[in-house]
Parts: sequence; C-alpha cells; structure tokens
Amino acid sequence: MNNFSEILQTQRHFFESGQTKEVHFRIAALKSLKQWIRQHDEEIMFALKTDLNKPPFEAFATEIGAALDELNFTLKHLRKWSRAKHIPSNMKNFPSHCRLYPEPYGVALIMSPWNYPFMLTVAPLIAAISAGNCAIIKPSAYSPATSSLIARMVDELFSAGHVTVIEGGRKENKALLDEHYDLIFFTGSTAVGKTVMQAAAKHLTPVILELGGKSPCIVDETANLKIAAKRIVWGKFVNAGQTCVAPDYILVHQSVKHKLINEMKTAIQTMYGANPCENEDYPKIINEKHFHRLLELLNGEDIIIGGDSNAATLQIAPTLLDNVKWEAPVMSEEIFGPIMPILTYSKMEDMIEIINKRPKPLSAYLFTTMKYAEDDFIQKLSFGGGCINDTLVHLSVSHLPFGGVGASGMGSYHGKAGFDAFTHYKSILHKSKNIDLPLRYPPYTDSALKLLKRF
Repeated sequence: MNNFSEILQTQRHFFESGQTKEVHFRIAALKSLKQWIRQHDEEIMFALKTDLNKPPFEAFATEIGAALDELNFTLKHLRKWSRAKHIPSNMKNFPSHCRLYPEPYGVALIMSPWNYPFMLTVAPLIAAISAGNCAIIKPSAYSPATSSLIARMVDELFSAGHVTVIEGGRKENKALLDEHYDLIFFTGSTAVGKTVMQAAAKHLTPVILELGGKSPCIVDETANLKIAAKRIVWGKFVNAGQTCVAPDYILVHQSVKHKLINEMKTAIQTMYGANPCENEDYPKIINEKHFHRLLELLNGEDIIIGGDSNAATLQIAPTLLDNVKWEAPVMSEEIFGPIMPILTYSKMEDMIEIINKRPKPLSAYLFTTMKYAEDDFIQKLSFGGGCINDTLVHLSVSHLPFGGVGASGMGSYHGKAGFDAFTHYKSILHKSKNIDLPLRYPPYTDSALKLLKRF
C-alpha cells in the first residue's frame, strides 16, 4: 500500500511553494487538461464502454463533453473569480474599506464514484485546480478501466505534488480517510457519505458531499404526455438508470396514468428496441452485486414492460412497475438502476405532503402546463435542484450550482459554485490611519454611550 502520509506531505510542500496560487499556473494546468481530453477522447470512450458499456454518443454527451463544457466555462471566467472583491464597510469603521480575498484551502481529497467515473472525477478536479488547490484523487475500484486511464492522465499532466491518483478499493479508502486534508469532496451513496463525514469530523475537515436519494418525477393532468414520456424515459434509462439525479419514481395524476404508461412503452421500444438486452449500445449494470440487488427489487412487483435480464452481459431491460406500494422494497432506497415504479395521486397537496415526509431528494422533476403547479413545486418541496418539463439537463448549465440538501448532500459545485466550494474567502477590513476616533477607547463616559446608541 502507498504511504499516504508521505504523499500528503509532498502535496503540502508543493502547495506551500505558492505555485498553485498564481492564476496563470492554474490556467495553464486547465488548458493542458483540456488538450489531453480532446486528444484522448477515443480512449476515454473505450474505457467507459469497458466499464459500463456506454455507447460513444452517451459517453461523449454525459462525460467527455460535460467535462469540456466545464473546462471552457472555468477558463473563461477564472481571472474574474480570482480577483479580490470590494465589500461595503460601515459607519462604525469610517473611514475604511473591505475586501474578500479568495484563497485555496490547500490539499483536497476527491473521492469519485463509478457511475460517471470520468466526468465526476474531472469536474471536481477542475474546481479544485481553478481555486488553487492540490488534489489527491481516489477513483472508484468498480470502474477499473476508467480509473486506470485517469491515473495515466494525471501522471502525464501533473507533478505528484500538485495532483496524484490513488487507485484501490475499500482498504485504500479507509487509509486515505485516516489522513488530515484541508477539504474532502465525496460523490457517492448516502451511507458512505456518513462514513466520510465521520472521518472528516476527527480533524474538523470541511466536506462537500454529493449524494443521492429517491428523486421524484411528477406528471400532472395538464402535462404534454408524449414529451413527458420521452424525456422521462431518456432521463431514467440513460446509463441504465445508474445516475444520481435520475427520476427514481413517477407520481402521475390518476386521470392520465394509463396514457402516460402507453407513451412510455412506445418511447422505450423506440429508443432501445424490442429486446434492449440484445442492444449493444444499451449500458450494463456495473457489477454482479448491483445486478442481483436490482433483480431482487422486482420480486412480487407488477411489471408493465421489461423485467428481463442477461446475466452474461449484466443488462436489465428498462422496466416499468405498476401498482407499487410506498412500503415496497423498491421504494425504500434509491434504485440506481433501470427500474421505474409508477404511483398515482389525486390532489397536489396530498402528493407534496407525501414527498415532504421522505428524505430530501437530490433532484425533482415536474411535467405540467400550469403556473400554479410550478409555484407549488418550487415553493413547497425541498430538493437539491431539478427541471420543469424535462429531466437531468439542469446539470448541463454551468451557471447553475449543483448539490443536494439534507440526506442528499451538502455543498454545491459546477462553474462559479465549484470555484467557491474549493475556496476560502478571507475577510479583510482596511482601516485609515489618518482618523482615529477616541469614542471606542476607555475610560467610557455616559455621553460616549449615548453617542454609541445613536450609531
């Protein structure tokens, strides 16, 4: 096993050299990363095909292209973000002026997941570098081809003092979490997120947790059902449902349930064919453990379409479930696979009450044509972020911070929010030497107190 203490010490020495605090150094590092990704996109797509059977279009759209978009946005705005910001002072400190000075935390640990193993490693790395940090990256052992490629990429681009990759499994995860970092950025399950937070608490290390949860998709009686069906099917079954912001279950108004189901069946067959498990471009489940976990969730459920699987390829067909009970196993945890339970509601207020009784989700989606429904969705439900009349695509907007709330995470990133996540803003008041009011100094008098109260 690597000596993680020595690796961490190497990074601390590099950070103390001051190189990463220079904006031109950060920009050069990000440009090199961008160039490497562009030159090796075929290799990245091959790694993603190996790990998850992602087709080239999906791999580029959801991973490589998303990373390049984030790089372009960051490079465009980084000089502005890195400048000190003028902040108003107050009369009590007249004459003075205030500034916020952005400074990097230091050495960050980035722990990334297996479901989008390239994008969810590179996106926080972009934020860490842009803010001037050093970074230790721990990719998931469940996606070994992409993990190995990321390790090679980092080795070719960065000195070990700036960015380094640690590969391995649970043993390496535990050993890494025993060390003291300046920031930990974790993407993964809520259960493991709790372990990360416990480890960080020993050193009072700040954490950013990007977790998950059961993200609802609401379809009311006014929705355009054909559009809703296509966008829900795409959002749910991209990457075989292994997406933290995928719609986890549908809450459809009872009056349009059957129409929506028919439209979704058509959309599934159009997108994935009559036999999705024979479709070479249909992604697979990451490993046998998750494959069998998902199949167990189907036991006793009313399957509308799908349900078939291929143990040799670890594929499970897009599956719709009808007449699902809230207490069913499939509703007890985030599904993280190509299984979509469909439940109904009759009154908006009852549906909102049901959702609010459950842990806060990472995302939520609403399909409607009514403004009052949009208002209720935004004002009465608490969730990380989402879309109205679409799914997933809020992640593609770099201006929008992405993150969870409650059990679905803490902190956010993407674009400026990513820079902020890896930045401490140092508050400084600059006070004039030319005027020094005697009011604040002892001995205190009644007249001084009266004057203070007037302020």
